[in-house]
Amino acid sequence: MSHQKFQDCIDVCVACAIACSHCATECLKEEEVKMMRRCIQLDMECAAICRSAAEVMSLGSEYSSQLCKICADACNACAEECEKHASMGMDHCRECAEACRRCAEACVQMARAA
Repeated sequence: MSHQKFQDCIDVCVACAIACSHCATECLKEEEVKMMRRCIQLDMECAAICRSAAEVMSLGSEYSSQLCKICADACNACAEECEKHASMGMDHCRECAEACRRCAEACVQMARAA
């Protein structure tokens, strides 16, 4: 499986990882950081999984579609949590949720195509 076929998904995964890392960093700056605990944890997990998915796809691995299914699940969970905080005006969570939704969709499409 050529990694070039999945370059768009790789790019979206990398962008999502960056958005999640940024969100976690910004959540740590919130006054009620304890309230952000789950968001921060999901941000970090999602970022790690997105980076892993991008790396595995870049290798043209036969495990790419399986990892992308997991990535989509992690992205959807992170987006759901971030959307709760976005509704309270936290722009970093809104941006993260949007990136996670894009990534989840790209990963689902990639997994189907593989």
